[in-house]
Amino acid sequence: VQLQASGGGLVQAGGSLRLSCAPSEKVFMISDMGWYRQAPGKQYQLVALINQGGDTTYEDALKGRFTISRDNAKGTVYLQMYSLQPEDTAAYYCNAKIRRTASVDFRNYWGQGTLVTVSS
Repeated sequence: VQLQASGGGLVQAGGSLRLSCAPSEKVFMISDMGWYRQAPGKQYQLVALINQGGDTTYEDALKGRFTISRDNAKGTVYLQMYSLQPEDTAAYYCNAKIRRTASVDFRNYWGQGTLVTVSS
């Protein structure tokens, strides 16, 4: 199973983007899903998390501009980003705890990263 992320790109400051991420194949169950980012020269940073019931957690500085959501039927997690600023420029990685089949336990999976570049 691979997590496939999409939706990154180049946007001007003040613009919006929506990222999507889903497993490459149908799986038995997905619990927590989330987004992290890594800006050039910086450490990984949590962006947002969402559990299977829809409860969310955000990095405090991003609350109000970023919204995480999921479609459980599609196994997809989204990150809607508004009022993007140059400091939001980073590679964005999705993460999910996936149980591939009923006979295996949950395992942590990471997407390949999608690049978001915000120009001033």
